[in-house]
Amino acid sequence: MNAPRSGSLDSCFRRSLLLLFAAFLARPLLAGGLPLFAAPQAGQQESAPQQPEARSPREIAELKADILMARKMYSDAIAAYEELLKNEPKNAELLNRIGVCYSQLTKLDKAKKYYERAIKVDPQYASALNNLGTVHFYQKRFRRAVKVYQRAIVLQPDSATFHGNLGHAHFADKKYPEAISSFRRALELDPQVFERRSSAGSILQTRSVEQRALFYFYMAKTYAGLGNAERCAHFLKRAIEEGYKDIVAVEKDPAFAAVINDPQVKEALQTPPPAPAGKPTG
Repeated sequence: MNAPRSGSLDSCFRRSLLLLFAAFLARPLLAGGLPLFAAPQAGQQESAPQQPEARSPREIAELKADILMARKMYSDAIAAYEELLKNEPKNAELLNRIGVCYSQLTKLDKAKKYYERAIKVDPQYASALNNLGTVHFYQKRFRRAVKVYQRAIVLQPDSATFHGNLGHAHFADKKYPEAISSFRRALELDPQVFERRSSAGSILQTRSVEQRALFYFYMAKTYAGLGNAERCAHFLKRAIEEGYKDIVAVEKDPAFAAVINDPQVKEALQTPPPAPAGKPTG
């Protein structure tokens, strides 16, 4: 049996890479600054399937790096992006992606350097600014994070993620009215932003129990202001379960007026508080 020609193997390999990359694009990456796969809108006629265009060696190398990143093989992805960066040292997207990989590896100082390099190359790169703000947040430089998130929002005012991140930074800095304002704007732009973003969960894991209770209370207050009784009740219940005690104040707070008589909210307010921790016995 004759061995297959190398050109045939290369063609198969390229098709496989394209299929993998299409799947990668369909998965939203947090703050990665990468494009998302857009499905055809309702009413649009899909075009006939076409053969994938031939890709250059450089494009294939970038696809490989992107796939490594999508598979969470961050160290390998960094090495692949760095190879590309040797010939394109001022490619802001590559610099940002390397920063994202370092962020995922929790090497925040290295991530910060790459985000700053990306911003120096392209001062209008909103995703890199957002990612730099996230580094400041995790390093507990909350006011600096606020300033950087605000710069990103000026460039991309309709990003729910950016507004949500700004809200987290305000909350961590104990600027609660500002936090509510940012959370509200994020929800106006995308009602599912907090349900979809796993980063919100990781941020909460760094807080004390008291802070979690307070955070859930302010989320309930935000949803109340939007007239969303279901989500308000959900976060009220979680706040009480985490130890929030000022329930009487909730009933008198004007911010809850639009939803306070909703059965779901009334039920949430009846949530029993957590049992006190038992005393150790000798």
